[in-house]
Amino acid sequence: MKSSIISLIAGAVLTLAVLTITSASPEQLHSAENAASTVRSFELPQSLSIAGEELPLSSLDIQERLDREILVNSYWQSNNLLMLKRSDKWFPIIETILKEEGIPDDFKYLALIESGLQNIVSPAGAAGPWQIMKSTGREKGLQIDNEIDQRYHLEKATRAACSYLNEAYERFDNWTLAAASYNMGMSGTANRLQEQRVDNYYDLRLNNETARYIFRIAAVKHIHEHLSDYGYIYHNNEGYQLPAFDTVMLDSPVSSWVNWAEQHDITYKELRLYNPWIRSNKLTNSANNTYALLVAK
Repeated sequence: MKSSIISLIAGAVLTLAVLTITSASPEQLHSAENAASTVRSFELPQSLSIAGEELPLSSLDIQERLDREILVNSYWQSNNLLMLKRSDKWFPIIETILKEEGIPDDFKYLALIESGLQNIVSPAGAAGPWQIMKSTGREKGLQIDNEIDQRYHLEKATRAACSYLNEAYERFDNWTLAAASYNMGMSGTANRLQEQRVDNYYDLRLNNETARYIFRIAAVKHIHEHLSDYGYIYHNNEGYQLPAFDTVMLDSPVSSWVNWAEQHDITYKELRLYNPWIRSNKLTNSANNTYALLVAK
């Protein structure tokens, strides 16, 4: 008897659910269809550009390559949300420097796909949010040694990346090729163009990483600019934030960063967190350089 009553109730609930779904308005169905939990393909945008340069979306090959990156990146929800939150924290700094250095704003997405705006190290040894190699960093004026590594200094690393990109643009007269060269080098890019007798990125046969590189940038840019189309609900106040800082100038050696931090009423952890370019527990500073340290208030 008890089981019969339960069965009747379950049947009634199921019937009600079916009626509810069947009677849903087109707007409600559309909303459900766009929910983050719904797995589906997406229409490609009619047009898409990077740094003002259009992707040739009339090509079936280009459509397929872009579609791959949109699918891969749109369904990596946790990573996208983390990138959005970190973007709120770091993009204001990056955007300001890009503008000052004459680099198109879209290049902030290059940093985003390179590192997720994290201070990581690649298997090849590229480091920091812009994934700069030691040789390139030193060539662009960054201090890189056992005690200081300015590839982890967001402002200085961003300016170094801008210097590279401006140089690449002068060489190729094309921002898309400049971006591709950030992945495979200027010489490598120039050699492929010459060998294959073409003048643009999209006609090049490349290694898998560089062949996907521009499409990853384009896909992440498009998803982040059209979040609701891909099932994301994200509000402006949900991102990560930086605390207020005092800037302390330093031009002397430091025998112990732990002691230095204690003297400035912060922990060693806080010192290293907000000044990640410090790579040792001391500073010799034999060159008498001047450093600006961020001390959280």
